[in-house]
Amino acid sequence: MKKSFIYIQIIAVGLLTLLASCGDDFLDRKPESDITPTSYLTDEEHLAAFTINRYSVLPSHGSWSFGTFGIDKHTDNMAAMHYDNKYVPGEWRVPQSGGDWNFHHIYRLNYFLETVVPRWKSGEISGSEENIKHYIGEAYFLRAYVYFNKLQNLGDFPIVRKTYPDEMEVLTNISKRSPRSDVARFIIADLDSAAMLMQVNSIDGNKNRLSKGCASLLKSRVALFEATWLKYFKNTPYVPLGPDWPGAEKDYNKDWNYPSGGIDNEISWLLDQAMTSAKAVADNYRLTVNNGVLKQDIADADNEYFDMFSAEDMSSYSEVLLWKDYDKGLGITHNVPVYAQKGNNGIGLTRGFVDNFLMANGLPIYASGSGYKGDDIISDVRNDRDGRLWLFLKEPGQKNILIPSTVGTHGTPIETVPDITFVDSEKGYGTGYSIRKGLTYDAKHTANGGGYTGSIVYRATEAYLNYIEACFEKNGSLDASATNYWKAIRARAKTDVDFSKTIAATNLTEEAKNDWGVYSAGNMVDVTLYNIRRERRCELMAEGLRFMDLKRWRAMDQLINQPYHIEGFKLWGPIKDWYEDGYLKPGNNVSSPDRSLYFRPYERTGQELVYEGYRWNMAHYLNPIAFAHFLITSKDNEVSTSPIYQNPNWPTAPNLPPTNF
Repeated sequence: MKKSFIYIQIIAVGLLTLLASCGDDFLDRKPESDITPTSYLTDEEHLAAFTINRYSVLPSHGSWSFGTFGIDKHTDNMAAMHYDNKYVPGEWRVPQSGGDWNFHHIYRLNYFLETVVPRWKSGEISGSEENIKHYIGEAYFLRAYVYFNKLQNLGDFPIVRKTYPDEMEVLTNISKRSPRSDVARFIIADLDSAAMLMQVNSIDGNKNRLSKGCASLLKSRVALFEATWLKYFKNTPYVPLGPDWPGAEKDYNKDWNYPSGGIDNEISWLLDQAMTSAKAVADNYRLTVNNGVLKQDIADADNEYFDMFSAEDMSSYSEVLLWKDYDKGLGITHNVPVYAQKGNNGIGLTRGFVDNFLMANGLPIYASGSGYKGDDIISDVRNDRDGRLWLFLKEPGQKNILIPSTVGTHGTPIETVPDITFVDSEKGYGTGYSIRKGLTYDAKHTANGGGYTGSIVYRATEAYLNYIEACFEKNGSLDASATNYWKAIRARAKTDVDFSKTIAATNLTEEAKNDWGVYSAGNMVDVTLYNIRRERRCELMAEGLRFMDLKRWRAMDQLINQPYHIEGFKLWGPIKDWYEDGYLKPGNNVSSPDRSLYFRPYERTGQELVYEGYRWNMAHYLNPIAFAHFLITSKDNEVSTSPIYQNPNWPTAPNLPPTNF
């Protein structure tokens, strides 16, 4: 298998082309066919090697990070050591170059598809017909995945289906942005192609390669994302044909309309797509069993649900659709097990997230009869709570290692008191609340950077959640399938399955203190819909989908005028006695009790730009396009002549904040 062809260096041309991104763009390179041997991509193994190399676009654990478990930092769920400037209006500015406007992966996948599909149809590729089809399906899936990232970050985006010659007029023409609804449909069409071509089960028999179920799951995610985006941003510049939509200023959009005839029809169609594709997964993949055991002795029963997130081999877990394998012998390792036994690489759960979890009896913590013990100490926080919080929220004194190993030089056998004063993420705790998702009890994985547990890319539970939400958004009620899916998730979480009891006891004013998902467009949502969002938040804890959800729900408008303070555990109570006298220094290494009894990691000194809380700007729902892309595609350096238009409220000049700041 000549994988070396995958890494052939493409010769860059001297001319800066319209879509250049500092050398990271397919349109500033000669066609790969000019330099790639014509015998390549003519054999099943060539196809397999090419597409597996593109799996790098999918989320996975990195060497020196908390991996996929840390992606949710900078949301209301999780906080890192340092705040994000997107919550400081005026600090996020248009970049000079770079950004999301690039086609690095799109180019390679387009080259593959335009080369391989004709060869396949004419019988020019040797190998198993089913396998050839599968690898072509993988390429469609991966192109859809890359385009979905563009949709989330930029909205409207050029739909490029093939490679083009290095001719300025041609390249300028194809830089025209397609309205986001067309982009979403393009993604869904690619996923339909992927599902049609890929095999039902992972081709490697180990779930390390994509399968039909992955395509259905991602399709449900994409369709739900776009349906809810269109619903909650309706009548704004953030949807095509909305007032002041910047795409209207370009003549090439003058005759555009929604493929279904209107935005409401489009929302309905997308919700149907989300439900159908989610059901195709949910009905065929059972949930992994949670026996309710937090293993603290080698003799204790294993808990499959806990082990699923840190197993070396994840192929046997029923709900895992795709996972990445690591190999110590090949040096493909990561540091997640080390950080899971410490402070999660400085990323902690927020108080708002912790308070959002229900009690095991299905009641919110503030409800009468909930039995909530309070948050003076972490053991009380966990007591009688939703089984997911009880299982995954760590507390001092718990055992992290049950299987010793001489190579486990960076393990933490017993969970320590969280050091919230240490601002180095290697050793510090971001909020005082840390999780054990990703923790393995086997010390062999705690060699410095030497862990080789797997990382989950897709699991079927998301499909359950996608169906429930899409069903309610579509119909305003839950059908039998949605009801059964919700009960199954809560039963696995060891929480009362009667979600109607939860809904009846929910006070949205109380929930708004903890959860941005209470809101859409600055207004509180329906109480049932809110609880659907809560279930999603809790089940997908630390799995990297929170910011995506907050954006599609338009759940941050309220922060424009109402700052939100990120808080951690209740420091100024009995917990303060965990630390020696003089160790905690308000106004220096910890926040003052005068501001809150709860630790505020971004309010230690008064010099922080978010000292008065997180704020938002509407422009931040989409990323700005860097100035260089307008300049390159313009005539005589007049950016107004570029076929590219900027996202709402972002200027077309570098180093400037949104115009509505």
